[in-house]
Amino acid sequence: MRSTFRILFYLKRNAPKSNGLVPVMCRITVNGKISQFSCKLDVDEKHWDVKTGRMTGRSVVALETNRMLDKIRVGINKAYQDICDKDNYVTAEKVRNAFLGMGMNHETLLAVFRQHNEDYAKQVGKIKSQRSYWKYCTVYNHLSEFIRQRYKVSDIALKELAPAFITDFELFLRAEKNHCTNTIWSYMMPFKRIIYMSINNGWLQRDPFYAYSITKEETKRGFLSKEEIKMLIEGSFKKKSYELIRDLFIFCCFTGLSWTDMANLTKENLQTSFDGHLWIKTNRQKTGTETSLRLLEVPLRIIKKYEGCSEDGKLLPVPCYPNCKNGIKVIAKKCGIEKNVTWHMSRHSFATTVCLSNDMPIETLSKMLGHRSIRTTQIYAKITAEKVSNDMEKLSKALSSMENFICQAI
Repeated sequence: MRSTFRILFYLKRNAPKSNGLVPVMCRITVNGKISQFSCKLDVDEKHWDVKTGRMTGRSVVALETNRMLDKIRVGINKAYQDICDKDNYVTAEKVRNAFLGMGMNHETLLAVFRQHNEDYAKQVGKIKSQRSYWKYCTVYNHLSEFIRQRYKVSDIALKELAPAFITDFELFLRAEKNHCTNTIWSYMMPFKRIIYMSINNGWLQRDPFYAYSITKEETKRGFLSKEEIKMLIEGSFKKKSYELIRDLFIFCCFTGLSWTDMANLTKENLQTSFDGHLWIKTNRQKTGTETSLRLLEVPLRIIKKYEGCSEDGKLLPVPCYPNCKNGIKVIAKKCGIEKNVTWHMSRHSFATTVCLSNDMPIETLSKMLGHRSIRTTQIYAKITAEKVSNDMEKLSKALSSMENFICQAI
């Protein structure tokens, strides 16, 4: 049975441009189901004929606009006919996709994103981190929901992406998902990588991000003080899983390793160095940077405590990241710590409380943390009030003789 097919051009009156012109939309209807897209044309509403779906008059603008609308109509009719000839089933979305050039593989945003995530998943645990993979999946899900909600379709052609799509997606994340600027920034970065990958592969000609800008806001990097670390260590728990998560968090506080790098440790990463001490030698999964850390007594004790408890040749029996992330929050509250403790705080605590507060040079710390730039280390490392007090005490003693001389002269 022949399907019912209709093309309608209409104005999107609820979204006028700053110059007063109104966008022209195209609606395709097949068997009562609709699919629509922007014609990338803006017209003066006063010169639009609703019945014919065309501009009135003989002006140059009207003639050119009508010529473009005719061209779109011919293209849609051809796409519809091609689908009817090849397939037994035709839908409005299939016609729209075919007209917009979405028929070929990897020419739609979500299809490209989905394929990227599938390829990325195969590299997790080797050269890619699990957390980065989860972030790509989260951005994909947000984009999928945004496209369905805003454009009423399941996917969108790469060539249809415009700067307005990016700003509208940001508004969706901010208004619908209640995300802060820094979270939006962290989601836009993976999205931008997908766009650049599409450009490099020739699937996209124009960069929709070219006029877009979002700046990450500076935030206070939280860390635990000596007293708070002591509160964690002195905590007692009925659940053995809480004790394990607490110990792993303390391990990271005294090594500066991220959760991923800790979870990937094997016995091969423990090496005795020229100084006779045991060191952790590994590559950061996030950046690939080589890092070397001498094992202090606390992490060494934790390794011995859980020796033989792990599987797959891992050094420590590390639960999945969500369990660790949520568990340490509960544990911190049980220990009386009022801060919103995140797992990454262990790395900040290593930089600030363990190292800088005990006079470790920031250059050495940067090397141990596996940072490519010392500026990154400066973001992590905060000087505590105790450190300032101790340094001022040393300065006071160093200047005591000079100060005595000056005071006597005054």
